[in-house]
Amino acid sequence: MITITKSALALAASVALSTTVSFTTHADNTSLKTITKDITFLASDELKGRGNFSKEIDQAADYISQRFSEIGLVPMQGEKTFKQSFTVTTIKPESIAVTLNGNTIESAHLGMASTIEEIKWQSTEDFTLHSIGKNDNMRQVISKINQQGGKHLVLINPAHKKMFTGYSGYFARGLNKLSLDHQGAIVMVMTEDSSIETIKVHAKTSIAKQTLTNVVGVLPGNEQKDEIVLYSAHYDHLGASADGEGDVIYNGADDDASGTTAIINLAEYFSRKGENARTLMFSAFTAEEIGGFGSRYFSQQLNPDDVVAMINIEMIGKPSKFGSGKVWMTGMERSSLGEELNTALDNQAFKIHKDPYPKQNLFYRSDNATLARLGVPAHSFSSTQLDTDQHYHKVTDDLASLDLKSMHQVIEGLSIATQGLVDGKITPTRVDVNKVKSRGKIY
Repeated sequence: MITITKSALALAASVALSTTVSFTTHADNTSLKTITKDITFLASDELKGRGNFSKEIDQAADYISQRFSEIGLVPMQGEKTFKQSFTVTTIKPESIAVTLNGNTIESAHLGMASTIEEIKWQSTEDFTLHSIGKNDNMRQVISKINQQGGKHLVLINPAHKKMFTGYSGYFARGLNKLSLDHQGAIVMVMTEDSSIETIKVHAKTSIAKQTLTNVVGVLPGNEQKDEIVLYSAHYDHLGASADGEGDVIYNGADDDASGTTAIINLAEYFSRKGENARTLMFSAFTAEEIGGFGSRYFSQQLNPDDVVAMINIEMIGKPSKFGSGKVWMTGMERSSLGEELNTALDNQAFKIHKDPYPKQNLFYRSDNATLARLGVPAHSFSSTQLDTDQHYHKVTDDLASLDLKSMHQVIEGLSIATQGLVDGKITPTRVDVNKVKSRGKIY
């Protein structure tokens, strides 16, 4: 696999800038040159994929903080700096042993997600038993168990081997939790057995605490300063592979250096304009890739009722299926935000399209879901073509794979589309929290 060097990144940036001669923007609200500079750094090899808990993600946080300072933003109330640090608990499986009906189960047929330090089960009274037959929906059963919380033993028919392997591998990497308020465990056993005569389960997990950091800047409002419009994106990505040859860095240019670059440059535009009626918050969330802990912590630091809307920007670095510079929005049916933005855009070429990939459940797959669960009209805005994108979560998601001209058009379009929110002229309906799926209690 070809390594993308810094010189190659610089060349890609240079090529992108050379297109400005023929590029006509909706307005001149943001600068392609500045956008290119920001994303070139955030997606560079120097940051080694901005992996959570790495020193390189701290470098990214420093850069975003510096940009917020230059722009003239102020820290969130209660914070002394733009950095909003918090602690998560990391829980990793250390060992698991299961004897079922007198047979010792080999480790390859075991998997566990647990927030309990040590498990000692010796009877069916110690847990809730589930049996997943060859024709059952394993994903649905595991998801339901996760929603319930508590202690569960799941017997899984080998017909589900591929999905079992996926789940057990995911669980083996460990869980991250903001708190351990909900103690629970899912122990999976791949077996032909569907019932239990005798059982013995002994498992241990390691529990440690680590620090993560959001970067949040505020542009105080004028006439309606108690009402907040939140612009957000996540700045973490997958880091770098510890093995392999060639390019091992997951640069995360589209996912989501593109969105982070967007909120920085939207902040610069609205700060320069200085006419915002409502308070504007710009948040670069950490830990989206490992469970959305940045947005979850952030949501506890303010009253969600004060947030009029959340514009979460996720992967805008390439043209959408609707064309270059076009954007779509998740969960359009859940609030009136998309409709109201499009009404305000009636005389503009830019339009907010409906999510074209409903089967992907994208409304729940980014940081907007956290705020939506609290009633905020919180939606993600994207241009990625999930059905054809060859770079998602690959080392090839680098600057050279992007169309910066299209990305600039999206940012320009969003600066115009959301102006009514900023001016206090648009107030979308709230999300019905009773119709939003709750977060799992175990993983």
